[in-house]
Amino acid sequence: MASHGPQTETLMPTLPGRFVWYELMARNPAVARAFYGAVVGWQMQDVPMAGMTYTLLKAGETQVGGLMPLPAEAARGGLKPCWIPYVAVENVDDAAVQVENLGGSVHRAAVDIPGVGRFAVVAAPDGSLFYLFRPHAPRDAADRMASGHIGWRELHTTDAPHALSFYGALFGWGKGAVFDMGALGTYQQFTIAGLPAGGMFNSPAAQRGCFWLIYFNIGDIDAAAARVLAAGGQILNGARQVPGGAWIVQAADPEGAMFALLGARL
Repeated sequence: MASHGPQTETLMPTLPGRFVWYELMARNPAVARAFYGAVVGWQMQDVPMAGMTYTLLKAGETQVGGLMPLPAEAARGGLKPCWIPYVAVENVDDAAVQVENLGGSVHRAAVDIPGVGRFAVVAAPDGSLFYLFRPHAPRDAADRMASGHIGWRELHTTDAPHALSFYGALFGWGKGAVFDMGALGTYQQFTIAGLPAGGMFNSPAAQRGCFWLIYFNIGDIDAAAARVLAAGGQILNGARQVPGGAWIVQAADPEGAMFALLGARL
C-alpha cells in the first residue's frame, strides 16, 4: 500500500467494512507489469521497500492497487500468484481475533507499515484470503466505473450462505439481491453500507480453493479480451452479458492469477 501522508490514529479515516486496496502477488513482477499495462492500461510507479520493490498500479493519477513479488515462504506453503483484496477495519488486532472466533485463520499477525497503516493477512473459514487494513490516511473506497478502477468483487466459494454469514458478522455486509444462474445455482449479491458491492456463489472453480475474483472496469470488452490473449493470458469465461447490461470476461494472466474485466460491447 502506498502512503498518502501520516495522520493521527485517533480517527478512523475510512469507513470500516469497505474494500480499499487490491494486491497482486506475482512470481515475476516484470511479466505482470507488462501484461496488466497492456490489458488494463494502468500506469506503474515503483516504490522501493525493504527487500523488494512494490509497484503502484494507477488509473490516471489514482492509485487503485499494488503489485509485489510472491513471498518465497508463501510460495513454499502452496500460494500461487493471485489477487487479494484489502478491507478496512477500525482495529486490525481485534478484527484478527474475531476472524479466528468466527472459524477463520490468521496467516500473518498484525504488523505496521511505517507511514502507511497496519495490516494482517487472514482467511475466511472457506480458505479465501484477504487483508485486514487500517490506513493512516483516508482512502476513497467508493465504487468507480471509470476505466481501470475496480467495479465488482466476487467470492468463489463452496458454501455461499456460510460465507455471507462470516463476512456479515465480521464486516457488517448485508444480503442483497439473489439471481438464478440455472445449473450453477444462485448468485448472492452482498451490500456494503446498503449499496451492492459484490457477489458470491458456489463456484466450480472453488473446488481447487476458494478465492476473491476482482473485476477491472474496461471500455470495449471485446478489444480488452483480445489484448488478454495478445499479452499471453487466457480467457476462461465470456464474453457474456450480466444483469444490468454490462459484459464480463473472466481471465488468467500469464502466471495463472485469475481476474475479470467489466465493460460494454461497442
